[in-house]
Amino acid sequence: MFDESLLESSPSKVPVLKGKHWLISLAIGVVVFLILFFGLPVLVFGAETKVIAAQASIGAVLAMAYALMLCYVLADARHLKLSAPVWFVITFLFNVVGFIAYLMYSAVKTDNWRRATIPIAYMVEGIIVGLLVLVPLIYTEALPSAQLMTFLAAPPPPPPPPPPPAAAPAPRIVKRVTVEDIMKAPTVIPKTVKIIKDAPEPLSNAGAVGVVGGVPGGVPGGQMGGVLGGVLGGVLSTASAPPPPPPPKAATPKRIRVGGQVESARLIFQPKPEYPPLAKMARIQGTVRLEAIISKDGTIQDLKVVSGHPLLVKAALEAVQRWRYQPTLLNGEPVEVVTEVDVNFTLAE
Repeated sequence: MFDESLLESSPSKVPVLKGKHWLISLAIGVVVFLILFFGLPVLVFGAETKVIAAQASIGAVLAMAYALMLCYVLADARHLKLSAPVWFVITFLFNVVGFIAYLMYSAVKTDNWRRATIPIAYMVEGIIVGLLVLVPLIYTEALPSAQLMTFLAAPPPPPPPPPPPAAAPAPRIVKRVTVEDIMKAPTVIPKTVKIIKDAPEPLSNAGAVGVVGGVPGGVPGGQMGGVLGGVLGGVLSTASAPPPPPPPKAATPKRIRVGGQVESARLIFQPKPEYPPLAKMARIQGTVRLEAIISKDGTIQDLKVVSGHPLLVKAALEAVQRWRYQPTLLNGEPVEVVTEVDVNFTLAE
């Protein structure tokens, strides 16, 4: 369509561009693509392969169009017997501006303005459409990758339910006794009267009670049983009192709670967690806090998630589940330990 309807140079509808012109332009486009594809990584370090391929393809298409434009100017100028070398150089130096100037000049010489107006209109439309399509492809690296991956991130967990309201204290009833209550006679006589007996006072171990003629504390020659010169009941010896019972031994608790800084020194096996690929693509990093119960033999018995990003929680759980600790001893007996563990995920710079 481009060769048959827009760039006709004679009333006989003979195309200006031949097969050799198309082959030459195609070869130039392939060479430019290879040069850009292997040369851009040297100039732009760290660019992705798909971005380099897109930029090399754009350059190849532009080079092919530029070569077709030069071939057309050279062939058409020779056909119209114009200064072919001069217009070739002008088009080569000024690109699209030189090509438009040649179309205007040839239209004046042949008195056929259709050969200039239609190509110029199509060129303007092609440039506008090409810019709308190619500019987003050139600047793909400027798009924020974090925003593109937000639809893959799991929603945050719902907040914990509020604690139940505290129970209201039971009302305390205070009965006030007045003088009238004290002086008022009882209306009902109780059937039984409770008799309160006083407990006997304990005997003192400091001394004994003597009899008439005796000496407190007893004298040599006295006899047991309270005879003259002796003591009543004898002397209570403090040495014969039984020893007090030993204090009860404190029971060793089965489980204690300590902080994460205390237990970190007792780790004997700590495999590192694998960074989730999806979190790495979304450039998500942070700390996952877990509550762990360490059994008596040092293995992880139970894990609960306290906080952390949902994409990092699974990797943290799998890694901490394989951790091993030295058994914790309390009063010489192994106990379970409740502690909090922090697992850090940091992207390498």
